[in-house]
Amino acid sequence: MKERARILVVGGGYVGMYTALRLQRRLKRELGRGEAEITVVTPDPYMTYQPFLPEAAAGAISPRHVVVPLRRVLDRCRVVIGEATAVDHAARTATVRTPATEEEGTDGSRIEYDELVLAPGSVARTLPIPGLADHAIGFKTVEEAIGLRNHVLEQMDIASSTRDPAVRDAALTFVFVGGGYAGVEALGELEDMARYATRYYHNVRPGDMKWILVEASDRILPEVGEEMGRYTVTELRRRNIDVRLETRLDSCADRVAVLSDGSRFPTRTVVWTAGVKPHPVLAATDLPLNERGRLRCTAELAVADAPHAWAAGDAAAVPDVTAGEEGRECAPNAQHALRQARVLGDNVVHSLRGEPLETYAHKYAGSVASLGLHKGVAQVYGRKLKGYPAWLMHRTYHLSRVPTFNRKARVAAEWTLAGLFKREIVSLGSLEHPRAEFELAAGGKPSHDPPHNPKGSS
Repeated sequence: MKERARILVVGGGYVGMYTALRLQRRLKRELGRGEAEITVVTPDPYMTYQPFLPEAAAGAISPRHVVVPLRRVLDRCRVVIGEATAVDHAARTATVRTPATEEEGTDGSRIEYDELVLAPGSVARTLPIPGLADHAIGFKTVEEAIGLRNHVLEQMDIASSTRDPAVRDAALTFVFVGGGYAGVEALGELEDMARYATRYYHNVRPGDMKWILVEASDRILPEVGEEMGRYTVTELRRRNIDVRLETRLDSCADRVAVLSDGSRFPTRTVVWTAGVKPHPVLAATDLPLNERGRLRCTAELAVADAPHAWAAGDAAAVPDVTAGEEGRECAPNAQHALRQARVLGDNVVHSLRGEPLETYAHKYAGSVASLGLHKGVAQVYGRKLKGYPAWLMHRTYHLSRVPTFNRKARVAAEWTLAGLFKREIVSLGSLEHPRAEFELAAGGKPSHDPPHNPKGSS
């Protein structure tokens, strides 16, 4: 490299972390000599391994083992905790809002760069449904997963302690919207956990609970194929889970879930997992976007018509060169994101050194999904598995993919201990309002409204 290279990575998820990790390995000598610097801008000081969120919600894995601390892994990078609010690629600058921005009374700091890697990921795709913003919870972050676990157990406590049948029925009705990975796996794991927990309640039985899955299309888990999707519906219904296909959520105002088929369910739990959309920061850039709001990219993971800009993952529309048809794009999932990050990191280094770029090509291998303890479905390289073998493959695959040996060992140890001892069914809902008891003791009125936080957690 002829000049000092400043590389800015926006996002600390799959693509952001793995790309920065690849860069610091490939540019180890340059970083040591001060010829290159890598800055990672991320809203959280950790990367969340999202496939483990359902197991964290069910208590099979500790929340701290679902996340990877970025400062430890990216020890040769400068990690900035904050959110990029705008990118002016023509001027090679990004505006970043950090936790200190409000205290300083500024609009944010500006970071200059030479090479840009945009990997902000995605956010939940919501619809203007009455009551959704007030009562629903998402399932994209570890905070939401643990909050949902606490909430489910708290609803069982409410049902156990009330004599009002209407309150009890609403507390024991759980509505999940979205039949993709997040919705089905979260529902499967939490129903399994709640079913187990009923043995410790003297007046709550598994049959008292209503678990409802609402999906707008005519199938669930399309990634595992039509046959395995039908099997999943059958398996869920066998567990008395009400699966509503070709049905939409019309309203959840006043804690009543109203479905498009006319059904009404008083409920205190609505979980929204109906898809994602590109991160809003993409619209605040001068880079080319496609009709879905994703960055137009080449097969080399460079942003089209924007030299020195790169992207991958949920934010990027990457051509699928293995599909054999014009206009086909890689699916925005973890399987592609992990592999794209490796090629992206290499291509940034190739570009800096004036070397030819690599083309990203990966043929989809298949998918695995967990439906609860010892239950799952899988379709890998054309082979279909279900039940225990699919569940075992799900665990084996994701254990091999979770970053760092440290995390692999901790997760494996927790799984081993879970097989030897009983489940933990403790709710720590007070964590969401840690000052409530002290405020009450100090003579104040405890507030149950969490402080402003874009992730909805305290």
